[in-house]
Amino acid sequence: MPDNLEFAHIWVFVLLPLPILIYWLMPPLRMKSSSLSFPNFKKTSEYSGQKPKKAASIKKKNAFIYLMLFIIWSVLIVALAAPELVGKPELKIKESRNFLIVADISFSMAQTDWVVDGQKVRRWDAVKNVIHDFIGKREGDRMGLIFFGSDAFIQAPFTPDLEVVSKMLDEADVGMAGQRTMIGKAIVKGVEMFKEDTIQSKVMLVLTDGIDAGVDIQPLDAAEIAKSDSIQIYTIGIGDPSRPESDLDEETLKDVAELTEAKYFLGTDTEELEKVYAELDELEPIEYEEESYVPRTPLYQFPLAIAVLLMLLFGGLGSLVSLFKKIKN
Repeated sequence: MPDNLEFAHIWVFVLLPLPILIYWLMPPLRMKSSSLSFPNFKKTSEYSGQKPKKAASIKKKNAFIYLMLFIIWSVLIVALAAPELVGKPELKIKESRNFLIVADISFSMAQTDWVVDGQKVRRWDAVKNVIHDFIGKREGDRMGLIFFGSDAFIQAPFTPDLEVVSKMLDEADVGMAGQRTMIGKAIVKGVEMFKEDTIQSKVMLVLTDGIDAGVDIQPLDAAEIAKSDSIQIYTIGIGDPSRPESDLDEETLKDVAELTEAKYFLGTDTEELEKVYAELDELEPIEYEEESYVPRTPLYQFPLAIAVLLMLLFGGLGSLVSLFKKIKN
């Protein structure tokens, strides 16, 4: 018997010996049957001096029938006791949040200056792998994806289905949104996405390796709009700003994060980026209820099905026995 097997109504097992008690305590069933008429029976009894007595015929007990009935009864008792498999306690999520990832997929993210497992890879491929791990750990949050370049578009609306979000992440690639970097426009797109939802806790994560193109709305103006809607914007700068070829605008990203009471991170490689996500998990932890939830899988349907099957077999067997008796007679 599995260690995690329990019965919801274990008291039902007290009914198990009930058929045995009924068998021993109830009087035998008496059935009237036709009798032979014996002429001068009364006179014969008077002459002999013997008084007639009442008689009863007792049918032979069929042990097999009683055994089958008791087995069916026992299986029904097991079903009534509601057996179930009890899983390990799980903490209930106290409050979910909307967590939006806004990622830069402009042409600069195609640079192969990141090293993974000893091989040079594109920035976007390295960043995407780390984002996958981050999404998988955010169970309880409703995740969404926005990608931006010259324009910003919603890749995945807010959903608790993290597998769908990961799949949508895989389908995105560098250049899909154009070659320029429009950080302000991407933030505004994120704010619009939050406004269509009712959950109060709102977190935006902006990843970019470039500088805003300066068209339409500035990043700080967009951050002001986000702040008015109680949205926190964590920013991550991708790449090494000390290199001459780097276009990373750290100051703007720091100002955006500070304005929305969040934090700026620098991800120079995959290891640093993993540390960023680990710290982000501490800053925005998943909140759980103190009471634990114990998953239960009901199993009553299995003994119930066995009982029904035994009753059908037993009924069919009785019909066959009756048929053979008729044929024999």
